[in-house]
Amino acid sequence: MKHSGPDVEEDDLYSGYNNYNPTFDYEMTAKFPGTAIGARPLVSSFGAGAARPMTAVSAAGYSSSLTRGPAFDPLGQARGPAPPLEDKNEDTPEEKIKILEKKVNDLVLESCMAQSSGNFQLALEKAKEASRKERTLVRQREQSDKADQINIDLYGSVLLNLANQYENNEMYPEALQNYKLIVKNRLLQNAGRFNVSMANIYVKQQNYMEAIKLYQKALDQIPNTFKELKMKIMENIGLVFVRIGQYPKAIIYFEDIMSQSPNTKTGYNLVLCYYAIGDKERMKKGFQKLISVPLSFDEDKYIPSNDDDSTDMFTEAIQNDKLHQMERNLKQRSEKYIMTAAKLIAPAIETTFAAGFDWSVDVVKSSQYTDLADDLEIIKAVTYLRQKDFNQAIETLKTFEKKDTRAKSTAGTNLSFLYFLEEDYEQAERYADVAMSTDRYNPGALNNKGCTVFVKQDYEKAAEFFKEALRNDSSCTEALYNLGLTYKKLNRLEESVDCFLKHHAILRNSAEVMYQLANLYPSLLEDPQQAIQWLMHVISVSPTDCGVLAKLGQLFDDEGDESQALHHYTESFRHFPCDIGVAAWLGTYYFKKQYFEKAIKYFERATLIQPNEVEWHLRVAGCYRRSGNYHTALETYKETHQRFPEDIECLTFLVRLTNDMGLEEVQEYANKLKKAEKMREVREQRMKSGREGSGRGWREGSAGSAGESAETKVIVGESGSVCVFPVDRSHSGGSAKGERLSAKMRSLPVSNEPYETSAPKELDASYVDPLGPQMERPKTGAKKRVEDDDFEDEELGDDLLPE
Repeated sequence: MKHSGPDVEEDDLYSGYNNYNPTFDYEMTAKFPGTAIGARPLVSSFGAGAARPMTAVSAAGYSSSLTRGPAFDPLGQARGPAPPLEDKNEDTPEEKIKILEKKVNDLVLESCMAQSSGNFQLALEKAKEASRKERTLVRQREQSDKADQINIDLYGSVLLNLANQYENNEMYPEALQNYKLIVKNRLLQNAGRFNVSMANIYVKQQNYMEAIKLYQKALDQIPNTFKELKMKIMENIGLVFVRIGQYPKAIIYFEDIMSQSPNTKTGYNLVLCYYAIGDKERMKKGFQKLISVPLSFDEDKYIPSNDDDSTDMFTEAIQNDKLHQMERNLKQRSEKYIMTAAKLIAPAIETTFAAGFDWSVDVVKSSQYTDLADDLEIIKAVTYLRQKDFNQAIETLKTFEKKDTRAKSTAGTNLSFLYFLEEDYEQAERYADVAMSTDRYNPGALNNKGCTVFVKQDYEKAAEFFKEALRNDSSCTEALYNLGLTYKKLNRLEESVDCFLKHHAILRNSAEVMYQLANLYPSLLEDPQQAIQWLMHVISVSPTDCGVLAKLGQLFDDEGDESQALHHYTESFRHFPCDIGVAAWLGTYYFKKQYFEKAIKYFERATLIQPNEVEWHLRVAGCYRRSGNYHTALETYKETHQRFPEDIECLTFLVRLTNDMGLEEVQEYANKLKKAEKMREVREQRMKSGREGSGRGWREGSAGSAGESAETKVIVGESGSVCVFPVDRSHSGGSAKGERLSAKMRSLPVSNEPYETSAPKELDASYVDPLGPQMERPKTGAKKRVEDDDFEDEELGDDLLPE
């Protein structure tokens, strides 16, 4: 490019870069120790030889020159260790006060920790020590002229903790004294609310009027900003009025709460008060208020929407968190209040309880608790059962057959139970299947199904149903008990014992379970002492169970402890004097001990229990004879002969007694005895010929044995004395005598003390609980073999009267 004007050289595009202004000529030198390099300029990029300005970086530990200032040491290691801290002087009043204040706080904390762990005694000791330390702290502040710096909050916390610990240890006067100190101190904020604590103590002491006074005082002192606290105090006042029976005053407070801050608990209490005063209309209004209390949470937020995955993940995360569990518990409690109130007022608000339940069901159906309507119908059916109106109960329960609700399973379970009690096992099984089809996890339905299979003696299958019920609900004690009975039927005794021991761990006072264990241990371990211990536990729970007492008497008798056996048999007879085995054992015991008057009491009871059994009448007569009361004995024998005219044993003793007493009836009774013996012999011959003709052999011990007795002769001498030759004594009831008894009778002499025998009959006075297999109870009672040796025989003489 050319310019107009004088000629000049062509412009250099890179000219001027090497020119610089001396003003900017600044040379920075740096010394590098230990090297041969000297000071040299630091060339800047601003131009040739120009030095570049440096920024201030000394705050980071850097320096613009290596020769100026200290070496680079950002951590200050060159300075050496830091000087030691100055020791605190603990002798100063300020330090002493601080240390003592910290000890007081630590003691209060330790007291609270001990209380939370349940060690109330240790908590009280720590609270007392904290109180002592706090008083020492106050004195030190006063001595240091710092009384105006007293920590009033620490003082209040120490007093409050001490009062709480006194209350936890039931030292109420001391607790009240400390609470009063708090309330009277005006420097403590909101101290008036502790009137509530004092009122609670007065309630525990049943000083209700003083409690009401303090509740009212607290209600006046607490500001209106604490609305929830005031509502709780009002509720306490209403409950105290309920305790003293002043229901109208309680209603005033409950109604005030329901108008300001309604809740289900107060609504339930209000309904109870209306029921107590018998106001039907107000009961209905109170129930409507109760079910109209809104729930404080929304159940819909826990239901997945299936539209948004992130929302569903959040819903799944909160499905079982503690907040949801708390809300679920609140809802269950509200439902419990509503159901209980409905059951209470239904029979009272209408002319019949059915009409009352119908009204309650209609009200519930139109509320937010619609699911409870079916439960009320179930309760209505149960009420019919309690009134023994089984037809109406069944009809009410059958209405659920066509409903597809959760109550259908409950109705089926109850129907199955009803039909099982009526021994209609087909219907019981049918409704058990209905309940299971609606809810397979219903333990009651599974238990009833197992019972219906149990009665069919299919024990293996029944055990499976019981085990499934336990898998669904481990607390189903009915299934556990029935499983133990099933294993017992299967002779799996160890598993049966295991089931009953588990049941006993759940229900410690179940007499049925302990009785089953008492029956199983002798069979399993052959240890009667274990059985005695379990039966003693049963007696501690049910002291009037006559069967258990009789069983204990039997076990002690088998062990040879007659004193304990007598005690338990006597207690059993006292509670249930109709057990023939117990009466027989006691009568036999006193006869052996020669207390004939006492023996008569029990044998006479046996004659009332079994009036058609000649043996007891003969024993009563024998007791009179042994005690020397021959006239009464003769009269008793005569009465027995009138009831049992063909009894040979009775006639034999009549002949001997009348002969010994020189009465004229001896010949009459002798003739009757001879006639009875002939009739017996004819019957024996017919029976023997019948057996031989049919090819049946003679069975030992059968009544009327032909080999035991030949012809019986009764010879009356001139003086009226009688000689009786061998006689086989058989009761009119057909029970046979033993061979030993017959041998004695063959050699029976004539003596002043007639000989009496008794049949070797085994007495089984077992009691069977008629509740069926679901509540099976083994037999209880005494089983005592009354042998001939139980009665002392007269010594046989050698003198026989001549023919």
